[in-house]
Amino acid sequence: MYLEGEAQGTTYHITYVDDQQRNFHAEITQILADFDQSVSTYQPNSLISRINKNDTTVEVDAYFTACFIKAKEIWKNTNGAFDPTVYPLVNAWGFGPGKKQHIEQQLIDSILTFVGFEKIELLGNKIVKTDPRVALDFNAFAQGYSVDVISAFLSSQQISSYIVEIGGEVYAKGTQPSGENWIVGIEQPIDNKVDSNPLIIGAILENKAIATSGNYRRFIVENGVKYAHHIDPKTGYPTKNNLLSASVFSSSCIASDANATGILVMGLEEAKRFLTLRPELQVYLIYSDESGAYQVYQTPGLATILIDVE
Repeated sequence: MYLEGEAQGTTYHITYVDDQQRNFHAEITQILADFDQSVSTYQPNSLISRINKNDTTVEVDAYFTACFIKAKEIWKNTNGAFDPTVYPLVNAWGFGPGKKQHIEQQLIDSILTFVGFEKIELLGNKIVKTDPRVALDFNAFAQGYSVDVISAFLSSQQISSYIVEIGGEVYAKGTQPSGENWIVGIEQPIDNKVDSNPLIIGAILENKAIATSGNYRRFIVENGVKYAHHIDPKTGYPTKNNLLSASVFSSSCIASDANATGILVMGLEEAKRFLTLRPELQVYLIYSDESGAYQVYQTPGLATILIDVE
């Protein structure tokens, strides 16, 4: 069975093997709508939007709680490179629902005073902030988590072979109907806001997730300077390093998605050090060398799953 549709401002494509030929389109549409009403900053009445507006009546749901807890874990693991409280900076730079502001150091410094994931906690089912201006942005990894949510739904329906892709983030379980492995591709990091890029490599995906974060999809060019949408929580500015894309393989798409963002903020050398401490992550990094040519760094565990593409 093959399903496709739109959600979270992007598209989804799902293939699953079901002897009963059940069509889960309605159920999946409802799950994704409920998910958006929890953690999408593009929904003005979602739980996260209301929390960002300091609505103290909000009681968080299971979707929000899972995102918050995983975000805290990865924030700690990445030493703050991944930080959902960059939302006011994301908006200031024009990468969120808000209108782009005129960037000056004074503005960045003022916003940085209320950026930091240590300034917000989840106590029971309520959010507590140390500063009312603290605001959350789960968009860097919510798509990945939505892949996990739909995957869990399919597994609950006793579907043992499927592949779920939402906005380019993927989880695959089992095999194709033919018995062959599910195959995914990693794109060349060519600046391109609209279409897909040629593939640089393929990968076998079996009971694994992959999420790719890059600087070639969402960016702005101002006065001839390109600014990628990944904001460094320490400086308040878009990241400037030679990493072009990070593809992270792990057991869950939320972990892959969040870590891919953190790695892109770190840069190549810090990412290499980080990955020696995180053997549960297998990562394919594309970066540019001093001459501007593509180079690749991959963790050892990928040797058995990467395949050439035509």
